[in-house]
Amino acid sequence: MVWIDTHCHLDAAEFDADRAQVRAQARAVGVQHCVIPAVERSNWDTVRTLAQSTGDSYGLGIHPLYVRQAADDDLVALAAQLQTHQADARLVAVGEIGLDYFVPELRTSPLRERQEHFYREQLKLARRWQLPVVLHVRRSADRLLKHLRAVGQGGSWFGIAHAFNGSETQAMEFIKLGFKLGFGGAVTFERALQLRRLAQTLPLESIVLETDAPDIPPHWLYTTALQRQAGVGQGRNAPGELPRIAAVLAQLRGIPLEELTEATTHNARQALPRLDALLV
Repeated sequence: MVWIDTHCHLDAAEFDADRAQVRAQARAVGVQHCVIPAVERSNWDTVRTLAQSTGDSYGLGIHPLYVRQAADDDLVALAAQLQTHQADARLVAVGEIGLDYFVPELRTSPLRERQEHFYREQLKLARRWQLPVVLHVRRSADRLLKHLRAVGQGGSWFGIAHAFNGSETQAMEFIKLGFKLGFGGAVTFERALQLRRLAQTLPLESIVLETDAPDIPPHWLYTTALQRQAGVGQGRNAPGELPRIAAVLAQLRGIPLEELTEATTHNARQALPRLDALLV
């Protein structure tokens, strides 16, 4: 079976010691392709070079958690990067971009307004260069949707609402705009009742798979605060965990794993059309 990890920070420092081995292990269990999103200007070249070396793809953008240190001219630099690399088939999206209203500092002025400015301007760049967007959605779904409607002027989008954990109503609004919803390690936790309900009931054609590695570990890699205090290390999430995460999702939906891999691969190619040229 062939899997696509639609969101994997393979460039993260956590993989510096064994990055090639991690990617090889993922490929050995069927993870044919990884999408590597950027988070700030300093790693744009890194994700592009990495995607080229591993045969994967990448996105360019400024993550909402990084707007604090982002310079005003980073948006100008991003526009220049998108123009320079517009013919690069491995550039599949503008991302990771979005809004984060979970971190207290980002919910209040001046960073609330600053991250909304960066988000909206990056949506405009995606529109300009006709690229999908990979969205960071954390307690911000309604505001994200508002800007998508405003910038899109009633039109549809391509892209992925990464690590989606909103309501069913919000999920359907993203789907109506053309988005797929990313499901990963969080769905493996039995206590994630709302998320697991969404995983069971949302249209199969709206779902893509992701790990967000090295973040959002599945339950079998997670250690509690008490365990960490006792010296038990947190397990490192990696793209090779995707098939096992997928097995949980298939079980929740009551469908064969083969049906899930076929559907989610098709969905990823719909969300990020440039993947078609890479997955031959």
